[in-house]
Amino acid sequence: MTRQTGSNSRGGSRRRGQGKPKEQPKGFQAGQVRRGHAPKQDEVDQYAGGQKPQRGGHKGNAQKRGGAKGNAQQRGGQQRGQKPRGPRAFAEDRFNDLGPVRRRRRGPSTPVDSGPRKEHSEGERLQKVMANAGVASRRASEEIILAGRVEVNHQIVTELGTRVDPEVDVIHVDGIRLQLDTEKTYLVFNKPAGVVTSMNDPEGRKDISDFLREGQAERLYHVGRLDYETEGLLLLTNDGELAHRLTHPSFEVSKTYLVQIRGPLPDGVGAQMREGIELEDGLAKVDSFRLVDGSGKDLLAEVVLHEGRNRIVRRLFDAVGFPVRRLVRTQIGPITLGQQRQGSVRRLSKTEVGHLLAEVGL
Repeated sequence: MTRQTGSNSRGGSRRRGQGKPKEQPKGFQAGQVRRGHAPKQDEVDQYAGGQKPQRGGHKGNAQKRGGAKGNAQQRGGQQRGQKPRGPRAFAEDRFNDLGPVRRRRRGPSTPVDSGPRKEHSEGERLQKVMANAGVASRRASEEIILAGRVEVNHQIVTELGTRVDPEVDVIHVDGIRLQLDTEKTYLVFNKPAGVVTSMNDPEGRKDISDFLREGQAERLYHVGRLDYETEGLLLLTNDGELAHRLTHPSFEVSKTYLVQIRGPLPDGVGAQMREGIELEDGLAKVDSFRLVDGSGKDLLAEVVLHEGRNRIVRRLFDAVGFPVRRLVRTQIGPITLGQQRQGSVRRLSKTEVGHLLAEVGL
């Protein structure tokens, strides 16, 4: 016996009992904020890690569509940007997919090169220095040099016999600065709430040193601050010049935050923050503002700004009448929090260090 089916308006078929397909409201577009849903704490954590929480429905199809979109973006990137010839630099890095390096033009015009390149007869071969720095194998480094992808003191070098002094010369590969000082340390700490941004709190509260190995805190300092209840990305380093530039207002290094507030949020608040709000210590504004998820009871917003004043995000939201319920910093310049577990510390990859140095003109 043949099962009877109904036909939809497009000539397709559906099984008996399934009902009509659910229609999206007029004007609905993919990526819009879902209304009537308050983000849960674990969903905030997923957004902080760059993931969009799945809430049932066609999860498999959504993943397929996301994968297709990612492939399309990757193909588009290869079409728009010319791929460097030869082997891939820093292929062994875990965090190496940061896109092209941005050479910043902001900040004081202090020269960072060592002047005209000089041949160092007592120095090391360039390809050996590159291999020791983790760029690629020595053979692959030679191919990278021959392809014109290496700069020594901002001059392109294509000679395999070139010798350099790692303590003096400044070397870039595909625009990424090689940090050749093995004494320099660069870490990312995912700070939990209830932790003081200090290496040694005089009041005995939990601080950053509680999450580091014994003796490590003595030679590291934090780049900027997060207040006691704010969570998220905090850079730790012993590179004083980099730390100074990252926190100096003239370099305008952007910082991204996820902000959970009580809704609903009236129209125009985002525009008001972008235009600027007068606080007790002067005008403050965000570079961008967008709703990420939720409506009604709770809202989740993302703000990007390059200001570094004390509690600036909380004070901005207080000024518009929406006190912050939870605040997570997810990005500083090119460095993102990703899927890093809260309370954990990880070492920046060589690619991340190079992008971070380029962000402030080093």
